Amino acid sequence: MHWYKLFPNKEAFIVFLLYIILFVFQGVFITASKTENGIYDYNTTLVVFLSEFLKLNISAVLYTLKKGNKPNIFKAVFKNYSLLLYYFIPSLLYCFYNNLAFINLSHYDPTSYYVLLQFRVVITALIFQFLFRKKLTFMQWISLGILTFGCMIKNFDSATVQSTEESDIWSNIFNIYFLSINFQNFCSCLAGTYNEYLLKTKGSNVDIFLQNVFMYLDSVICNFFVLMCKGELGTIFKDFESLNDVFVILITVNSAIVGIVTSFFLKNLNSILKTYASALELVITALVCYILFNIIITWYTVTSICLVSIAVAMYLKNPVNNANTNHDDSKDKKPLLEVVSN
Repeated sequence: MHWYKLFPNKEAFIVFLLYIILFVFQGVFITASKTENGIYDYNTTLVVFLSEFLKLNISAVLYTLKKGNKPNIFKAVFKNYSLLLYYFIPSLLYCFYNNLAFINLSHYDPTSYYVLLQFRVVITALIFQFLFRKKLTFMQWISLGILTFGCMIKNFDSATVQSTEESDIWSNIFNIYFLSINFQNFCSCLAGTYNEYLLKTKGSNVDIFLQNVFMYLDSVICNFFVLMCKGELGTIFKDFESLNDVFVILITVNSAIVGIVTSFFLKNLNSILKTYASALELVITALVCYILFNIIITWYTVTSICLVSIAVAMYLKNPVNNANTNHDDSKDKKPLLEVVSN
């Protein structure tokens, strides 16, 4: 295996492992925070808002503590205001993604949820090729196809479990939650790949902690508007009382750490490897959920995980090179912000 292409250094490998472990924890914590009726007795949007606010503060503190000849944080934000504006795109998409995670995990168990999220791999590959102009090889596309097929099998599993005499399997597959999780996939793909694009191109000369400040400042603003649109600003202080739960606190803190780790992942690795890291979460999640929540591991699940594992193994044989793309692409490519606006 070309390990030097996968992990350029030990730190990158540690970030890779942390990313997987923390996301497994996140799914478990959110599932554990549900009531016996499968609902949340706390304001999930407020939890996302507080998590983004915590990420913003952590990033600001780390930027301030980091040694080096650099301007103070307020001058740095003003100096790079254009980059701050670009970060509104991934921030808004991550805002949708994080809020939809609670909705979709209320309908799917963590294993099914993470398997269905793997539909994003093909979308990520297409966006990755567009932004970085790196063509994927035939074997990489075969690997992505196997990964997607494994996800489809797991989707049939989830639908079969939920099917009743009054509703057939197809209505359980193509329901509102299926559309919701695929929209979540789209948000994840575009946000992650575009975030990587900013980290490695337009923001390549900007401190990573300052880039995180841009990301999470925009995220706080986006989630504030979500709270306002849902009419929950008036009850925000009352909702704080419902957050006094150990799992809600763990969700908030773990989400904040995940956000910081993800930025290092995208800076040192790439979005394609990120999708495979997410796929590796499946095996761990299935075992943890069986032990903690007694969620049965069906043959559908076993088959799906095997296909995902085969796809990961194929990718490890021929990975996308993780070398940073630190070039000025303003001469030959329009920014995605302009592409979207057009």
